[in-house]
Amino acid sequence: MDIKFNKNEDYNRLKVSEVRQKKEKIYLGGGKKRIEKEHAKGKMTARERIDYLLDKDKPQFEIGTFAGYEMYKEHGGCPAGGVVVKIGHIAGKQAIVVANDATVKAGAWFPITGKKNLRAQEIAMENNLPIIYLVDSAGVYLPMQDEIFPDKEHFGRIFRNNAIMSSEGIIQIAAIMGSCVAGGAYLPIMSDESLIVDKTGTIFLAGSYLVKAAIGEEIDNETLGGATTQTAISGVVDHKVKNDKEALDKIRNIMSKIGDFEKAGFNRAEPKKPAKNPEDIYGLLPASRQEQYDMYEIIERIVDADSFDEYKADYGKTLITGYARIDGWAVGIVANQRKIVKNAKGEMQFGGVIYSDSADKAARFVMNCNQKKIPLVFLQDVTGFMVGSRSEQGGIIKDGAKMVSAVSTSVVPKFTVVIGNSYGAGNYAMNGRAYDPRLMLAWPSSEIAVMSGNAASKVLLQIEEARLKKMGETITPEKEKELLEHIQNKYNKQISPYYAAARLWTDEIIDPLKTREWISMGIEMANHKPIKKRYNVGAIQT
Repeated sequence: MDIKFNKNEDYNRLKVSEVRQKKEKIYLGGGKKRIEKEHAKGKMTARERIDYLLDKDKPQFEIGTFAGYEMYKEHGGCPAGGVVVKIGHIAGKQAIVVANDATVKAGAWFPITGKKNLRAQEIAMENNLPIIYLVDSAGVYLPMQDEIFPDKEHFGRIFRNNAIMSSEGIIQIAAIMGSCVAGGAYLPIMSDESLIVDKTGTIFLAGSYLVKAAIGEEIDNETLGGATTQTAISGVVDHKVKNDKEALDKIRNIMSKIGDFEKAGFNRAEPKKPAKNPEDIYGLLPASRQEQYDMYEIIERIVDADSFDEYKADYGKTLITGYARIDGWAVGIVANQRKIVKNAKGEMQFGGVIYSDSADKAARFVMNCNQKKIPLVFLQDVTGFMVGSRSEQGGIIKDGAKMVSAVSTSVVPKFTVVIGNSYGAGNYAMNGRAYDPRLMLAWPSSEIAVMSGNAASKVLLQIEEARLKKMGETITPEKEKELLEHIQNKYNKQISPYYAAARLWTDEIIDPLKTREWISMGIEMANHKPIKKRYNVGAIQT
């Protein structure tokens, strides 16, 4: 291997290590002291509960680990959004588990907590996936109630989703393992089956302090809404259990008796390892986002050996399209080629840019995969669509619209992996968050923004200089340098993978070597929901 490969490898391994270290800190939630307090109450932490519940011999994947990262600093922070979400298997059945983290502000709901819970429910609904709620929450975080309570995608949407899922036969099981108060009390009771842990679990619309303030009644929380009250007297909850482990064992028993599900029928063959060593990805991926590289080399290290069958190889070369297998699953790959290529006319085309011919090819390929019922995998490293008079006269808007339409109306499950750049309309055409990927994953090398940091900084600098000049200020070279540095630092922070993951623009930042496992798990998940809607090719402009 050459020196450049070794430098890239060192850089990318360091980036993966940085992600891992940040996650280890997030896993502590509110900190070791608060974890010890939960243990002193006889309770397990959110992560301990999930790890106990999920099958040990099957893979498990956490969603939204970085939710809330470096947000709400004035409120003490909200690690992982105060809620842990994992996809795994329970008694052999794939499921998604949502557990409030009581070590983070007693499990109170911040705005990002609500967004993360809604994302978990969205995954369950998109894939007909059983969802398990492990409830331990003090309710809405009151200092920010205006950002979590009243809007369409706020707290109340969760209960609406409870009802929708029940109507669609999606299994919901809830265990009340701590506090469950006010509007939050509806979540477990709107589930199909509910459990409550004796002495530590309580559920009521108003706690003892509020009851006294409202109607003057003096009563303790246990008598008001403890396990005995809510199972033996009110009948609100279905099962009373002695402790956390018994609650989790009960959930496993319930899950073990669930019947099989109707499948979508996605094609799967015997899995094969990639033809080339996936660890080479670290050396192939440039440290700089501006450098070129060959996306075919990345694809070879993600897909099963001898499975890639390219579609329109000689046309629209800045986008690679082809059929392949990942861990045995048949997939359609749409990937940005990141090196400069030459088209059939002998013209040079920039890597990472979508031209008219590549957009046309991608649209046709997406249609084909829909007709063949093949899930789509988008590998993003895109700077946007080609601009300029030649592209405009060639109909770039029309071809771009055709690609966006094909992606938007797709009925097969789509998965997006942001490898590098994800800029502007390229993010949209390559199945960004707004286009409903079943999973939106990011490598540590990813950047999501309207445009690159360098380009945006220059535009923003011009705007700021014009504003200052209008106010009568003189812009010296030193002042210009200072302004540019300030703008670049701010913008670079916003395009980092952590900024995106904190706001759930992506579901998780992953090690590139785990990409195959994530996609395989995602297709297994998507296989729970048969495709009922026919893909309408005629709706797309041709």
